[in-house]
Amino acid sequence: MNGYHFKRVYILLAVLFLFSGKASAQKLNFLVPDNAIVQFAGSIGYFSVGAGYDLFKNKKGILDFNYGYVPVNKGGELHIVTAKFAYKFYEIKLKDWGKIYPFNPGFFASYTFHPDLSFSFDKDLYPDNYYYWSEALRPNLSIGSEIEFDMKKIWKDSGVKAISLYSEFNTNDYYIINYFQNTSSLTLTDVFQLGIGMRVKF
Repeated sequence: MNGYHFKRVYILLAVLFLFSGKASAQKLNFLVPDNAIVQFAGSIGYFSVGAGYDLFKNKKGILDFNYGYVPVNKGGELHIVTAKFAYKFYEIKLKDWGKIYPFNPGFFASYTFHPDLSFSFDKDLYPDNYYYWSEALRPNLSIGSEIEFDMKKIWKDSGVKAISLYSEFNTNDYYIINYFQNTSSLTLTDVFQLGIGMRVKF
């Protein structure tokens, strides 16, 4: 192959590589999160960090992935991963600089990594269905509220679209069943946990 043909092949390969690279990047765009999250408490760690995605055309669906940590001095070291979904049913506009979402029901599942916690109980020690829950995996129901500040209106040079502050009450299967089995000694405040956090939208 002479130099002219080699040059043509090289250019063709370079063009194909650029287009395939752009196509691959476009296909992977959905992996880039829409926001970053920090949260204190709320059953997913003493503190946690994560990434979130806006869902649906109206962007009222929220899908978050969090990593939470519990330090030794707060009940023993724990590492927790969580997947959360919530939906913003109702929106109250605050002029042109913000919004309030007063009622955001949701669901999340958390998994705790610890040598003493397992996904299921040892069948050699316990018969099937002896325990109805998993030690490490917790399904949770949540109800949250959020206030969102439009940073394009408040601080144009901030580099972010919006900042939200939120609170979230949650409970899990274990707490709910124990509540109904012990209504005389437990109250709703015993079975609901509170988390507060901040969301930064890019």
